[in-house]
Amino acid sequence: MKRLYLASGSPRRRELLTQIGVPFTAISADIDETPLAHESPSAYVERLARGKAAAGRDSVVSDDSFCVLGADTAVVLDGKILGKPVDEADACAMLKMLSGKEHEVLTAIALLDGERCESRVVRSVVRFRPIGSDEAAAYWSSGEPRDKAGGYGIQGLGAVFVAGLDGSYSAVVGLPLCETAELLGHFGIPCWQTHNAR
Repeated sequence: MKRLYLASGSPRRRELLTQIGVPFTAISADIDETPLAHESPSAYVERLARGKAAAGRDSVVSDDSFCVLGADTAVVLDGKILGKPVDEADACAMLKMLSGKEHEVLTAIALLDGERCESRVVRSVVRFRPIGSDEAAAYWSSGEPRDKAGGYGIQGLGAVFVAGLDGSYSAVVGLPLCETAELLGHFGIPCWQTHNAR
């Protein structure tokens, strides 16, 4: 069976991949994440997921058969990508923009095996309840929004802002498990390995 590498520093992606019983080794894959001119948010996340998988492949020294999984997530409001906040003012401004509205979360995954690469983009719609300025500031003080796209984490304290979700919860967290399992299956990597080994 092929060895799997996860090209991501995200602890949330590691937890999700572990959840579906797939053994893997996490590796870093640093790439330039600057959007290209006139690039759509969907094309952006797919390019980054493929780029991370390729960068991960280039960092692996192995004679064995292996695959590399890359992923990227973007929070999109009115066609504009909201990245990770640079400071408290930026984070609070993002939450103010998202307050009481629906926004998209696009997560792309890419699986690379040698020169073969397959990718998917999963779109989810998240609806926020209204968020007050004091609440946004208190949320920033928790430390949670600092490394999160759009300035919030649905799997943590930020869950209190979410009034509705249409799509994949795991994709909003960072890794769409249904689509990831399907893609892994195409490359001969089954889920539930760690569960079935007990």
